[in-house]
Amino acid sequence: MKIALHILIIIFLTALTQVGGLLYLISILLVRKRLKRIGIFASLYLFATFLIIPNLAPIFGREKIKETEFVKAHSFFYKLANRNYVRPELNKAIGKIASAFENQNVGIKMIYLDANFPFLDKFPLLPHLSHNDGKKIDVSLIYENQKGLLTNEKPSISGYGVYESPTQKEYDQISVCKNKGNWQYDFPKYMTLGKINKDIAFSKNGTRKLANLIVKQNEIGKMFIEPHLKNRLNLTSSKVRFHGCQAVRHDDHIHFQLK
Repeated sequence: MKIALHILIIIFLTALTQVGGLLYLISILLVRKRLKRIGIFASLYLFATFLIIPNLAPIFGREKIKETEFVKAHSFFYKLANRNYVRPELNKAIGKIASAFENQNVGIKMIYLDANFPFLDKFPLLPHLSHNDGKKIDVSLIYENQKGLLTNEKPSISGYGVYESPTQKEYDQISVCKNKGNWQYDFPKYMTLGKINKDIAFSKNGTRKLANLIVKQNEIGKMFIEPHLKNRLNLTSSKVRFHGCQAVRHDDHIHFQLK
């Protein structure tokens, strides 16, 4: 039973953080006492995540997202779990988009969610299908407060799962995909980790500005957003695509990627 539990923990930590499973295995081999092992693992993990991995990732063509006054992670989790790595070209594009957006909307940041792990192409960053090569990133939609002013607040703890659903007059891609048997399409609603800031609302104008700045970047090849939001925001660029029913719905975030 102990061996099976250790294997499950290794698999879970690997899926969640890429390197956590390996570091947990090392801690098992070094220490037998449970409490001491937990301390060793935590120390190894923090040391690796914040001191070792950032210096090794460039060997694999990736680097940490450069946080500035314009670019921030929605949660410390994305940095702690090593989900904040991208290729240098994408890092530069992120900085330019965020800076331009803040120039248009003083004090409003571009908030990022999942990007990529630091090592190895084709290594899956679950639950995403394509965040495996350093070229992709998810960013939050833009919201406004009850006064109609843009805000950096978001409606869920994780940043995912609170949707800006289609109205009765808009095309409902979500129902189409679910009726085809794609049960996972709606799954992120179980990944909010809790709903917060219930007094904010989706900003059509703010999200349109951000989306247009994204597609104007030459380095960006594609942007995924739910079809009803593409129409609602009047996004006409050929870079704005439908991600397919095999993925999950994109009316809680924007995905964009390098060419």
